[in-house]
Amino acid sequence: MSPTRAPGRRAFRGAAALAATAALALSAAACSSSTSSTSKDGSGFVGGNGEIITVKPAARKPAPALSGKTVDGSSASLAAYKGKVVVINVWGSWCAPCRAEAPNLAEVAKADAAKGVQFLGINTRDPDVANAVSFDKRFGIGYPSFYDPYGKLILQFPKGTLNPQAIPSTLVVDRQGRVAARVLKALSTDELNQLIDPIAAEK
Repeated sequence: MSPTRAPGRRAFRGAAALAATAALALSAAACSSSTSSTSKDGSGFVGGNGEIITVKPAARKPAPALSGKTVDGSSASLAAYKGKVVVINVWGSWCAPCRAEAPNLAEVAKADAAKGVQFLGINTRDPDVANAVSFDKRFGIGYPSFYDPYGKLILQFPKGTLNPQAIPSTLVVDRQGRVAARVLKALSTDELNQLIDPIAAEK
């Protein structure tokens, strides 16, 4: 007779392997600072750190249904912001470019709220949530961030789409819930406005 295996062990190992894969992938691309570029026709999905890519409405893909606990212990979901433009920023308290862009994100998030723009963070690779909480307080971040230390939420973005591939990464989701843009570098306030404003102005 073969020995009896503990139920759920295989599923647990599979989930752990996926989380490890996400952590390794983001580690390889973490805190990138490459030169930015824009896709020629605005509709291609091109990888590479530092790129700024926007996608024409007809070519956009739906964002995954993100939901989970936030760094302050409450819950959040992307679906709660249906009808708004949502700016998703992937960050870690340990990441120097994330610290550099944090005041810019906080400033634009406040200024753009009246335009129907909601910011939403994904904190990753922070094993102690207290570090993420301190980061938010230090930089006056007023919007929620998912607490995603093992990258499980990041793995929900399908391969071949505009998925987060570096830390920091910023994605813009249009009012129809589709990923309209992705940036793989820290952003200034001017760059944030240039990225968000055209999407916020869409009907």
